[in-house]
Amino acid sequence: MKDSVESIELGEDGKKRPRTPSPSRPMACLRNKFIRVGLAETLCTYVMMVVTGHGAFGQYFSINLGFGLGVTMGVHVGGTVSGAHMNAAVSLALCVFGRLDWKMLPVYVVAQLLGSFLAAATIFTATAGIFATYPAPYLSLHSGFIDQVFGTAMLLLCLTALSDQRNKAAPRGCEGVMAGLLVLLIGVSLGSNSGYAINPTRDLAPRFFTAIAGWGSEVFRAGNGWWWVPLVAPLVGGVLGVGLYKALVELHHPALACDQNGHREQEEMVPLEKHQLQ
Repeated sequence: MKDSVESIELGEDGKKRPRTPSPSRPMACLRNKFIRVGLAETLCTYVMMVVTGHGAFGQYFSINLGFGLGVTMGVHVGGTVSGAHMNAAVSLALCVFGRLDWKMLPVYVVAQLLGSFLAAATIFTATAGIFATYPAPYLSLHSGFIDQVFGTAMLLLCLTALSDQRNKAAPRGCEGVMAGLLVLLIGVSLGSNSGYAINPTRDLAPRFFTAIAGWGSEVFRAGNGWWWVPLVAPLVGGVLGVGLYKALVELHHPALACDQNGHREQEEMVPLEKHQLQ
């Protein structure tokens, strides 16, 4: 009965007419934020990985260009839903500095692992190619750890700068292109040592798939037990990179003026929950 009453309205002439339906979400729309974010993060990570997976058959610059373009496409796939982290180091750093709820971290990590694993399976099925990072013969574990910490720190430092609205932030709509160019820059300058994983989930999931596909435990013994370096070092580097930018740049921005209502004119950095998880 209530629905019948609410479905009609009085017109200007006093006659009853059907109420104009208000715009609503599609019936199949998922309203659970955890599911929406998880699905978007899985898909954008998959796109990033499957696009760049063919790089093993290219030249050094084309491989890095492919990774950069893959990141750009991934950002466009999941950007306004999950933020398109595609990297556990990014998700962890955002949690550490209060831009992402800790309860969301498992959702991102699981989604990134799943997307990377599925991409590895796709590449193997389509081309018999496999990918995970391994150190160059001259690179020790100690040097490789520093390499991964530094590369990931540069990634997160620059991404933080690109999102700082009180600095030279990336123009709205160009975030994906700028992120792709940043990955290309890091790859060209730092990628020769160990393939610049700078991403724990991007390396670990394909490594597990490689083990399942027939290479066995050798994928964890190769490179003097290299597997843990791209897993741990990027997490350290990501937090370090964001911390450096905040300590040396963001904390020293002049105080923001307030309007008559006492509100700040603009936010220094758009919080992830407000800007990206819509």
